[in-house]
Amino acid sequence: MRIRKAVFPVAGMGTRFLPATKASAKEMLPVVDKPLIQYAVQEAINAGAQELIFITGRSKNSIMDHFDKAYELEAELEARGKQKLLETVQDIVPSGVTCIFIRQSEALGLGHAVLCAWPAVGDEDFYVILADDLIDGRLQPALSQMHRVYQQYGTSVLAVQRVPKEETGSYGVVDAQPIGPGLNEIKRIVEKPKPEEAPSNLAVVGRYILTPRIFKLLERTQRGAGGEIQLTDAISAMLNEQTVLAYEFEGTRYDCGSKLGYLRANVEYGLKHPDLADEFKAYLTSLTAGWHHGAEHVGTIVKKG
Repeated sequence: MRIRKAVFPVAGMGTRFLPATKASAKEMLPVVDKPLIQYAVQEAINAGAQELIFITGRSKNSIMDHFDKAYELEAELEARGKQKLLETVQDIVPSGVTCIFIRQSEALGLGHAVLCAWPAVGDEDFYVILADDLIDGRLQPALSQMHRVYQQYGTSVLAVQRVPKEETGSYGVVDAQPIGPGLNEIKRIVEKPKPEEAPSNLAVVGRYILTPRIFKLLERTQRGAGGEIQLTDAISAMLNEQTVLAYEFEGTRYDCGSKLGYLRANVEYGLKHPDLADEFKAYLTSLTAGWHHGAEHVGTIVKKG
């Protein structure tokens, strides 16, 4: 009941962050001092993954380079006696973990990206992680929480989060029956429903545990919303054959596919960074105090006027 393989669909264009993502992958955007994709990889490794399968596209070579061995950099750090930095670089991919890169030839959506991983995944249950959904699982990473559910039930598990009703049009939304604390059996799943048509406010976010049956279903899934092959449509078909669970993880999700979510992640991860937290908190305190003083000053001028 251990999951060994994790799939990272990283072929998206990242248009919301242009021009920053013109020549570099959006998954390489840093939150404090680590790129988004590294947080996702560490979460997968913590949940037992040993094979990391990256579904890439054009202009994504920076991801491959990041997880490759950097001989020149390591030699330079060692020569300068920078042992801590050397260990940081060498620990990006721990020993015993392998990386596989598969090119998605066309941008045909998340479902197609997952289908591209079939030759590497084979007939095994596997993780899918979307790196721009950064999740601070507090006591335990979100994927490890989901793996605990998987070990108990032995079936597919989707991470879900309650969202405001007006935001359902941005997510796959489930109609589900509660079977335990934070755990639901999915009866129906709808891709990006209008708020008035959404079956609930339980939205699927970027963590999945899937059985290999999904590949056969994706193979015959027609293009859906946005002209893309939707993973949601294949999961909907799988509901006719297998139990699929929705798990409300414990933790905070940062939508780093949006600029505001990305900025929030940097602030909150900065506030708990072991080397930066105190200075950064002092800076933010002084900054907000300055804004408060400025607002009071403007108020005084208005009153005088």
